[in-house]
Amino acid sequence: MHRRRTALAVTAAAVVLATPLLTACGNDAHPGAAAVVDGDRITVSQVQDQVRDVRTAQNETEDAEQLVAGTGRLSRATLNNMIFEKVLARAAKDAGVGVSRADIQQTRETAERAAGGADRLEQMWLQQYAIGPGRLDATLRNQVLMEKLSQKLGVDRSSPQGQQQLIEALKTASEDMGIDVNPRFGSWDAEKVALGEIKEPWLREQKAAEEPA
Repeated sequence: MHRRRTALAVTAAAVVLATPLLTACGNDAHPGAAAVVDGDRITVSQVQDQVRDVRTAQNETEDAEQLVAGTGRLSRATLNNMIFEKVLARAAKDAGVGVSRADIQQTRETAERAAGGADRLEQMWLQQYAIGPGRLDATLRNQVLMEKLSQKLGVDRSSPQGQQQLIEALKTASEDMGIDVNPRFGSWDAEKVALGEIKEPWLREQKAAEEPA
């Protein structure tokens, strides 16, 4: 699959993988919530469910140890993706853009041919982006949505200027959504359209080789 077409769809995940491991429990304002986005709760259990799906898929590969070690901050990356998905959906809605099931199916078929088959596509996305097979269609949907939003805005995603214009549209949507993140996961940075740094006292050093989630 062409890296340029998938880059923006997975940028958020790549950014947060470089941050420290943290606990996964709710804050006082929203017990059990990892984040509240536009009034909708993303629960810690929902984040953990997606993490388990990825870990299960990773552990079934020959490179399991390497893949797990390379995604030690998976809970935070997963939450970032879940928030980003909602922001993208809002930006697309504001622009009058939608995606059909036929769009997703066509995109998947094209991606599978490029990758050399369905199994190979799943392996590639698991290895490169820590996306489990169960989230592949949702991720492809985001890719199509991003492409359609770019077209609607009249921007070229291959250029730095076009990417910046697209980020500005996502930033505007993000600022209107009242994103409240559990401090254990950091805070939402609307400028970057991604989770920001974690601040004390919630930061903890990783004490185990694998993430408890």
